[in-house]
Amino acid sequence: MANSASGMNVSDECKIKFLELKAKRTYRFIVFKIDEKAQQVEIEKLGNPEETYDDFTSSIPDDECRYAVYDFDFTTEDNCQKSKIFFIAWSPDTSRVRSKMLYASSKDRFKREMEGIQVELQATDPSEMSLDIIQGRVNNL
Repeated sequence: MANSASGMNVSDECKIKFLELKAKRTYRFIVFKIDEKAQQVEIEKLGNPEETYDDFTSSIPDDECRYAVYDFDFTTEDNCQKSKIFFIAWSPDTSRVRSKMLYASSKDRFKREMEGIQVELQATDPSEMSLDIIQGRVNNL
C-alpha cells in the first residue's frame, strides 16, 4: 500500500498510454484519476487526436480532482508547427479536502512516472486552465 509521502502507484496502462500520446500522438489528451481503493492512478478518459480543447475541459469533472495531460499544437512566431505536452493538476475548491490532499501528495511521483511533460499547470478554477492561459504559457517558453 502506498503511503502519502511517496504518493499513489501509477498503473502501467497510464505509462503506456502516455508514451503513445508522446511518441505516436495517438491521443490529444488523457484524464487520470486516483482510485483510492486500488491505491493507484488510473486512466479515466482518452481523447482522440481530433478532439478539441473544449472536449478536453468538458471531460474534467467540475468538483473532483484530476490529473491530465494535453498535447497542445501551436505555431511559433517563426511559423513553425510545434506541440508541447501540458500536465494539468486540477484541484477545484469544491472538491473534498481529503481528495485535494491525496492529489497534492501524489503529484510529484505521478509526474516522475510521466517522463516528457514539458509544461505544468495548477488549476483550481476553469479560468486557470483556459485556452488563453495555455497559449500564454507556450508564448513564454
